[in-house]
Amino acid sequence: MADERLCVGVIGAPRGVRGELRVKSYTADPAALAGYGPLTDESGRREFRLTVLESKGDMLVARIEGVAGRDAAEALKGVRLYVARRALPPAGEGEYYQVDLIGLRAETPEGAPLGTVSAVEDFGAGPLIEIVLGDGRPVLVPFTDAVVPVVDLGAGRLVVDAPPGLLEAPGRPEGDQG
Repeated sequence: MADERLCVGVIGAPRGVRGELRVKSYTADPAALAGYGPLTDESGRREFRLTVLESKGDMLVARIEGVAGRDAAEALKGVRLYVARRALPPAGEGEYYQVDLIGLRAETPEGAPLGTVSAVEDFGAGPLIEIVLGDGRPVLVPFTDAVVPVVDLGAGRLVVDAPPGLLEAPGRPEGDQG
């Protein structure tokens, strides 16, 4: 885990003609993104040093050292930014990094196995966890306190109190013979 790198943001569209970029931060304090030291791309081979110019929610406007024009900025669009896990502060009591959820056993409130957490996603309406059920089917579950009331990293599990029908296999519509 010492060498593990975590995705902390993604470069978006350029802003203006001087090489400024929009950057979506995945960190708790979005403006702190630049303070974690040099960030790398997914391969770990390219380094990026950011200077945050503006911050609005999780969106930043930043300059990246060595990026001087709109064309250079446009070429970076979509690059995911990574940092060594050791550069991040330790998670506080009752907190964890989303990557720590991947691989946890998912169980019902009664302790019956459901499957394994395979991903954490956020498409804009709030975080979802993807669980691969015992039958191999992936399902997306809202990652809220009501639906996932227990996360126990030490025991390697989380509890899913799914609303009725959420984990059911999609059935055929009535009358479908096909």
